[in-house]
Amino acid sequence: MISKNGVNGMNGPVKPRVLVPEKLSPDGLILLRKSLDVDERKSLSPEEVLALIPEYEALIVRSETKVTASLLQAGKKLKVVARAGVGVDNVDVEAATKLGIIVVNSPAGNIGAAAEHTIALLLAVARNIPDGCSSLKAGKWERSRLVGVEVKGKTLGVIGLGKVGITVARFAKGLGMTVEALDPYCSPAIAQSADVSLVSSLSELLTISDFLTIHTPLIASTKGMIGATELLAMKRGARILNVARGGMIDEIALLEALETGHIAGAGMDVFTTEPPVTGSSAANLIAHPKVVVTPHLGASTVEAQENVSIDVCEQVLSILHGDLPRSAVNAPLILPEEYKTLQPFVRLVEKMGSLYTQHYSTPHLSTTSGILSDRRTTFDLIYEGSLATLSNTKPLFAALIKGLTTPISSDTNVNIVNAELIAKDRGIVINEQHSRSPSNHTYSSLVTLRARPSASSRASSRRPLQFVADKDGAKTQTKGKEQVISGYVSASQIFISRLDRFVTSFVPEGNLLICHNYDSPGKIGAVGGILGKEGVNINFMSVAPVSQVDENSDDNGDEHGGGVDMMNAGVAKLELGKGSNEALMILGVDREVEKGVVERLMAEDGILEVSVLAL
Repeated sequence: MISKNGVNGMNGPVKPRVLVPEKLSPDGLILLRKSLDVDERKSLSPEEVLALIPEYEALIVRSETKVTASLLQAGKKLKVVARAGVGVDNVDVEAATKLGIIVVNSPAGNIGAAAEHTIALLLAVARNIPDGCSSLKAGKWERSRLVGVEVKGKTLGVIGLGKVGITVARFAKGLGMTVEALDPYCSPAIAQSADVSLVSSLSELLTISDFLTIHTPLIASTKGMIGATELLAMKRGARILNVARGGMIDEIALLEALETGHIAGAGMDVFTTEPPVTGSSAANLIAHPKVVVTPHLGASTVEAQENVSIDVCEQVLSILHGDLPRSAVNAPLILPEEYKTLQPFVRLVEKMGSLYTQHYSTPHLSTTSGILSDRRTTFDLIYEGSLATLSNTKPLFAALIKGLTTPISSDTNVNIVNAELIAKDRGIVINEQHSRSPSNHTYSSLVTLRARPSASSRASSRRPLQFVADKDGAKTQTKGKEQVISGYVSASQIFISRLDRFVTSFVPEGNLLICHNYDSPGKIGAVGGILGKEGVNINFMSVAPVSQVDENSDDNGDEHGGGVDMMNAGVAKLELGKGSNEALMILGVDREVEKGVVERLMAEDGILEVSVLAL
C-alpha cells in the first residue's frame, strides 16, 4: 500500500490514516506526519468524502465539510473527528457519540483573533471608518457628515465573560472604557482581576451600555435575546456588536431601531443565514448604511489558523495514541470499568445542570420582574441509595460542571480532567454529600441538586419572602423561591422528579417549555390553545403540583442544614401540597418556542413565569 505522502505500509506497521479535505495550516500537519499517514485531499465533493472515509481513523475539517450521520456511519475505522475551530455546527455530535467517535475542537486557538475583531468593529462603528473609506475612494470629502464618537469614557456592556468576552473587556479597558458584564457563572475574582463590574440582570446592563457586545453560545434561551424590547431599553444612540453567533440579535428589530435612530450603529460579523439570502433580514441588515459588516472573519487570522491547526492535530495524536484529549466535545466522562453503573447517572446529572442554568440562571420572563434570573454558584450535590456507596463520583461532579456551564459558555469543553479547574475559574462550589440511610423511594438511587442562596439573601431572612403580582396588580406573598432539582434512573431512562417546590416526573430531553401558573381551571387549555395557533405541537405534558415538605427541612439550604437531612426531608417525604394554588406545567414540544409565543403566554391571566429550554 503506497499512501499519498509516500509511506509504504508493506515495509512496516501500517500507520493510522488521517483525511484532511480542507485547507489547514501546515504547522499542525507537520506534527501528524511524524507518526501518521496524512492524506490532504482538498475540494472533495460530499460523495467523494463519503467514498473515502472508510479507510481513515481520523478526519480533520474546518467549516465547509459537513460531517453528517451517514458520513460517520461510513467511517468504520473512524476514532476522532477534529474541527479546526470553535463551533461544531457542521458535525453531527450526537451521531458521533452514539458511534463512539470522539469530536474535538479548538476553543482557545482563536480567542485573541475574535476579541481583536470585536474591538476593530467597535472602533469602525464609532468612527464611521468603512463609510469614510468608501466615500473618499468615490472622490468625496465629507468630513462633517462622518463625525464619530470617542470610546474613551464610554461604557461597554459585555454579555458572556468567557475567554473571548474577558479578553475584549481587557482590550476595552486599555481604550479607557468602563466595562460592565453579565455572566451568571463568572467568578467575581476573575471579573475583578480584569477591572470589570458584574451586573445581575440583562435589563440593568442594557440601560447603562453605550456599546453592547455579545459573547455567548446560541441556544434556545439566547436566540433572539436582543429583540425590540431590549433594543428600546438601551440608551438612545447606543451601538451594538456581534462576533459570536448569528440569531442572538433579532435582525428585523435591529433594522427598525436603526431606522428610527434609537440605535446609532451596529458591527456584525455573524448572521442568521450565512451566506445571506437575497431579500432576507440578514441581507437587509448588511445593506444598511449604519451597519459595519464582515463575512464571519472573527477567527480569520494567520495566527489563529496556525493555533487551531496545532491544537487539533495534537489532540488527534493523543486520541490515536490512546490518551485523553484536552478539548473533547463529547468524550466519555467515565472510565470503562465504571461505565455500566454510572453512565445513566452521568447523563442525568449533566441534564440537571443544564436544566438548572437554563431555568434559573438564564434570563426568562416573569410577571413579577420582567426579565428574571437568579445567579447562584454554590451547590449541594446529594447522592441517596446505592449511588451513595460509590467511592468515585468524580464523573458525576464533572457532568454537573459540564451541564451548568455549557449553556452559557461556548469556549469551554468540560471533561473528567479539567472539571475542577473550570469550576474554580467560574467560582462554582460543589458540596458532594452521600446519604446511606434507608431509602423510601421505589427506585434504588436519587440525585438532588440544591443551589444555596447568596450570603446577602441569607442575611436578610432565613426564609426570604417574594411577592407575585397578578394581572390586576394585586400581590400574593410566597416563600423565597427554592432552587432544587431531583432526579432518578429507571431502566436506564433518566427522569426529573422534583423542580422547585413542585413534584413531577418527566424525561429531560428535547425542547421544553416550563410555565409557572396559578392552578385554576382552563390553564392547560389556554396554554395548549396558544401553542396550537402557533403551530407548536405538544409531545408530552406534566402538571406538577406544589409539594409539602417536612417541617424539619431547610428550604433555603443554609449552612446549618447538613444537606443530607434536608434532602431526606425535602424530597424523600414529598406530599402533595394542601390548598396551594400554584403549579408547574412542563411541556415537551416539537420545536423551539419563539420569543413572541412566550410573550403571548405571559399575557395570559394567571401565568407567572415562562422559561424555554433545550436539553
